[in-house]
This record gives sequence, C-alpha cells and structure tokens, in this order.
Amino acid sequence: MTRIVITGASGNYGRGVADALVAMGRAADLILITRKPDKLAARAAQGCVVRQGDFDHPATLPAAMAGGDVLLLISGTRVGARVVQHQAAIDAAVAAGIRHIVYTSFIGIDDPANPAEVRHDHIETERLIRASGCAFTFLRDAHYADAMLLMAGPQVMQSGTWYANAGNGREAMVWRDDCIASAVAVLTTPGHENRIYNITGPHLETFAEVAAMMAEVTGCPVAYHDLSDKAQYALFDSLGIPRRPVDDQTVAGVPWNSDDMVTFGRAIREGFLEICTDDVERLTGRPARSTREMVEANVAMLRAAAGK
Repeated sequence: MTRIVITGASGNYGRGVADALVAMGRAADLILITRKPDKLAARAAQGCVVRQGDFDHPATLPAAMAGGDVLLLISGTRVGARVVQHQAAIDAAVAAGIRHIVYTSFIGIDDPANPAEVRHDHIETERLIRASGCAFTFLRDAHYADAMLLMAGPQVMQSGTWYANAGNGREAMVWRDDCIASAVAVLTTPGHENRIYNITGPHLETFAEVAAMMAEVTGCPVAYHDLSDKAQYALFDSLGIPRRPVDDQTVAGVPWNSDDMVTFGRAIREGFLEICTDDVERLTGRPARSTREMVEANVAMLRAAAGK
C-alpha cells in the first residue's frame, strides 16, 4: 500500500484527514509529522508512525518523511511567511524519495492582481512543487465557512453586526470537512497526478446575504456593515489582533493577522474569489454542503451567543 506522509498532523485539517484514513484501515500506512509528537500519542497507539518534524528546522524533515510515497503538505499557519517553510518541506520530500505532493492551496491565485496576501504564499509554493520534479495535486480551498460562522460567528451574534471590508463581493465558502474529504479522496484513489481542484461550496454569496441568512435561521437580528480597508484595520487593532502573524496566538478565538484578513476582504470585494465548482462532488461523490447548512447545524450555538 502507498505510504502517506502528513505534515501538520496535529492541526485540525491533519487530524481530520488522519481520522478518515484510520477509519479506512490505513493507520499502518500513515507517517504523521508534528512539532510536538506527544500531541499524537493516541495515533501511535492506533498503529500510525508519528515523527517529530518542524518546518523551521529543515534538518528534521528528511528523516521524518523517510519511507513515504505521497506527501500531504498542509500549508503552515504563518500567513505571509510560509514560502521558506514550504521550501524546506519540498526539499525534504525530494530527498526522502516522495513521488507525489498533494498541497492545500487557495482559490483565485492565478491572477497576479489578486491582492490577498495568501496568494503569494500559495502561488510560490505551487511553483516550487512543480519545479521539484514530483507529481503534484493542488487542492485550492475556498474560504472556510467554519472560520466565519464558528469562529467569528459568536462575536457577530453578540453585536448583531457583521463588520467586514468585502463589499458586495461574492464567494462560495466551503466546509473544512468537505476540504478534508476531498483530500482523502485524492490520497486514496488514482488519477489525480498533476491536477488542480478548486474546492468550494455550492453557492456564491455576499457577506450581506450570509448575514441575512444567519438572521433568518436564528431569529436574531444580524446586519452586515461594510467597512473601508482603513476602518477594518482599525477594528482589528482595537481587538488586539496583530498585523503580522504570531504562532499559536488567538484573539477571541480568531487566530489570523489583520494584514491577511484585510487583503482577503479586498480580494473578495474585487471579485478575485468569485469561483464556484462541483469539484467536491467530483472527488467525494456527494455535493458540497452549503453555508446555510452550517448555520442550521450550529443554530443553538449562534442563538446562545446572541443571548437567546
């Protein structure tokens, strides 16, 4: 059987992929890489190989990947500073004899006019993977619905107002679990070498439309308030969110940095993320779940946040 190496295996995405593969009876085929192996002690007990590896310490990576055939390279969390980290992982994969790299990328990055800071990280990483000589699969994930509705949603419900600089731009937010299921399909079925998939939700929606949906489903007042980029920065500054990334830091449950989020909002506003495909269904055999379904699945939490 193909041996699958997963970086960032103790994170949410990596755990989700490993959960699915273990459930498929593939524990013995998994090599899980993490900065802190003790976090994955339960995986070792399930029969997975758990190894220490750190993007910031490249010398740890070749041995960590040894014996693998396919690498799931889950992008790092340090937005704006990931290319050097990813280069280390790609170099290690080549040194370890990995033949196929599956990378969690991002939609809308082909256009160099896209202002989102994440674009640089992902387009440069894709370029490095292509240059490595390994086969590639790029999973260009859309904006996680989870990030907006489960992490930022409680604050929105408390205030009754969704503040953002996305204007009337539309995007097809996707469930992280659908991204995970798509990755599992690529890792366990043939025919995905040198392919690009845009992993999106089923509907293009504005933030105002999602806010109205939240109000309808929860029965609580929610309105969208559009901000300028300058005002969005000021709001994040007032919340103590750093302009640049800080590892393992969250503010009110939000782990991002404002340079990332403000340029992200601008990219939505200017139409660079207006992409909607059926790639989730093509890969997994079932349609992508909608933003509305996520609101409905979490209605009790959202109402509680609003004090209802």
